[in-house]
Amino acid sequence: MLAIAGGKGGVGKTTTVLGLSTALDAPVVAADADPDMPDLHALAGVDRTPTLAAVREHDVPTVAQPHPDDSAVTLLPAPRLGDADAVDQSLDRLARSDRRAIVDCPAGAGPDAAAPLRRADATLLVSTLCAPALRDAAKTAAMARTLDAPPVGVVLTRTRASPEAVTELLGCPVVASVPSAEPPILDDEAARAAYRQLATSFGEDIL
Repeated sequence: MLAIAGGKGGVGKTTTVLGLSTALDAPVVAADADPDMPDLHALAGVDRTPTLAAVREHDVPTVAQPHPDDSAVTLLPAPRLGDADAVDQSLDRLARSDRRAIVDCPAGAGPDAAAPLRRADATLLVSTLCAPALRDAAKTAAMARTLDAPPVGVVLTRTRASPEAVTELLGCPVVASVPSAEPPILDDEAARAAYRQLATSFGEDIL
């Protein structure tokens, strides 16, 4: 299971989850573990329910919804607020299933963000190039290492740059730089190309 994590909200985590998921050739489950900012279902254009929480009582294929534009991708929207036990149990079942999974993590380095990292095999960081976002991403990177989901790369959004200083700060390489685009981001050919390149050079090795 791959965790998509970052220090701040709004840096492009959910877009990266969908962009990478749809760019991969292999079947994948994209799951939203962020009840505070449940964006995955809206961005993908699927129903709000059933959510990730349903996985604690049902098999993943039974409740995961098909992506409207990609039959290889299925989706699990975020649980409702206040259902922390359901999140923990569902993530545990998802991690133990035979499905390749990419999980949209809550931002920051708090307990909610730690839950998916405890189950993940690796973490892909997402950040913009602004200093506050990078500083917070460094905290998330440190937490991911502590929880045995080491960062394997960082996706920089709203830029074409890949500064060496970012690699030094976060302790992992810049594996993609996604240029700025008007929403919906994934309708932009340059953004889609960045995620295709990410999937080709990096994605399937860590899922």
